[in-house]
Amino acid sequence: MTQTRPWPTEMTFMREARALHIKFDSGESFDIPFELLRVQSPSAEVRGHRAGDEKLIAGKSGVGVREAQPVGRYAVRIVFDDGHDSGLYTWDYLHELGRERAARMMSYEAAIARAGLSR
Repeated sequence: MTQTRPWPTEMTFMREARALHIKFDSGESFDIPFELLRVQSPSAEVRGHRAGDEKLIAGKSGVGVREAQPVGRYAVRIVFDDGHDSGLYTWDYLHELGRERAARMMSYEAAIARAGLSR
């Protein structure tokens, strides 16, 4: 049995709400905060090059998106207004972020609080 991968059918960067609204062909739709997209960037700058190298990114609650650039048929490069632009957000990763948005935000907020930093 072949499992199909989620495919985006609509992406809207909602500037005022500071969130990416994304719909998939599965019928699912998610609003992913720009802050979460930025602090969970799939870039080496944020994730590091191996397990344990991840960086905790603070001060991004007001981050915006300047533009989004398609990368082939599998991803989008998001250019944030703080200059970060090196993450390639695959459709699978955006689907994962959408599904896990609440848990990831709670985990991020707890890590920020433990570190004595602000969002």
